[in-house]
Amino acid sequence: MSKIKSINAREILDSRANPTVEVDIFIHEGMSRAAVPSGASTGTHEAVELRDNDKRYLGKGVRKAVENINKIIAPALNGIDCANQKDIDNRLNELDSTQNKARLGANAILAVSIGVCRAGALSKQLPLYKYVAELAGNKDLVMPVPAMNVINGGRHAGNKLDFQEFMILPVGARSFSEGLRMGAEVYHHLKDIIKKKHGLDAVNVGDEGGFAPPVKDNEEPLQLLIQAIDKAGYQGKIKIGLDCAASEFFYKQKYYLGEKEKVMFNRKPIKKGIDGKELGRLYSKLINKYPIVTIEDPFAEDDWESWSEFTSKAKCQVVGDDLLVTNVNRMKKALELKACNALLLKINQIGTISEAIDAARLAVENKWGVMVSHRSGETEDTFIADLVVGLGVGQIKAGAPCRSERTCKYNQLLRIEEELGKVKYEKK
Repeated sequence: MSKIKSINAREILDSRANPTVEVDIFIHEGMSRAAVPSGASTGTHEAVELRDNDKRYLGKGVRKAVENINKIIAPALNGIDCANQKDIDNRLNELDSTQNKARLGANAILAVSIGVCRAGALSKQLPLYKYVAELAGNKDLVMPVPAMNVINGGRHAGNKLDFQEFMILPVGARSFSEGLRMGAEVYHHLKDIIKKKHGLDAVNVGDEGGFAPPVKDNEEPLQLLIQAIDKAGYQGKIKIGLDCAASEFFYKQKYYLGEKEKVMFNRKPIKKGIDGKELGRLYSKLINKYPIVTIEDPFAEDDWESWSEFTSKAKCQVVGDDLLVTNVNRMKKALELKACNALLLKINQIGTISEAIDAARLAVENKWGVMVSHRSGETEDTFIADLVVGLGVGQIKAGAPCRSERTCKYNQLLRIEEELGKVKYEKK
């Protein structure tokens, strides 16, 4: 046994200059540290992120969450064996006693849960990814395909692009390191193409490191990606992914494209909206025209009918993010309605590592895809890199190969690949 000796939390900054929670957990073998991310485009069914709502940091301070760790959680966990991840996560939920972690804050709870997981690995002298595999009951370690968000829109960028992310996936690579290199090369070619077409100021980057050019519509980024992939010489080896984040352009039961500024601020759109069927037909046309292999949140988070109808005909992976929020209960409903065929796994949506593992296992048992994901507000914490390898699910979304809060995840995967040697590289 390696008992928790003390826990200390603090307020730090994330990649968007907003506060977030960091925690240190001390055991006999040393100290583990964890920091939590934060989303901008968040589902209404996510676990609650506790903010101070005062004058500090425009209301975004997390001193209440930090205090909850130091004064409530730390005394309750003192002396408990850090290897009892499930028991500790259950205890955290008991201390909170709400359905959505609103009392203590999902950001407070997750910081401790990640820190405990790292401490458990430290106590057993295991690499974190192997310890995660042990917790998940997984024996198949897999290096993931990176889904790199190289063009930003939606809430992640200051342009008029409705769709939030345009990603490249190097499915034709022979290893993670080769896939990362291919993605980085395409990223640089894309920069040159955008610069020539839209000017120097168009290659500024959004929250996740992708470019945010002043494109005319939601199809132009796909054309730019095809040009960059061709220029890099990776035709057929790199596919395209979309995160539409459709809840962000959903207003009073209709979808509004080209009205981002109005819908985002809940103002009445000018143009005529479309229904889920028409939007689904638009997606199908894009999928037939471009090498799109995955599409995330094509519809609003509670538009179940549109999800089910589209998924029944879709020729690609259909990923639930706002729809599922890494919540087993939402996943069970989606399975019943056949609303999607893949889970976007975001640990801060649910709040503990055990619950995230449960969600991943439910997805795998039902032959769904699983893509482990970062958030738009990130830190230098690399936990999700070890998580995706340990779960063996084969897909990770960590942003563009740019900005250190993104590349630190990819760099950690390079280290893991080096340590593992020749290991399976997922090509779903």
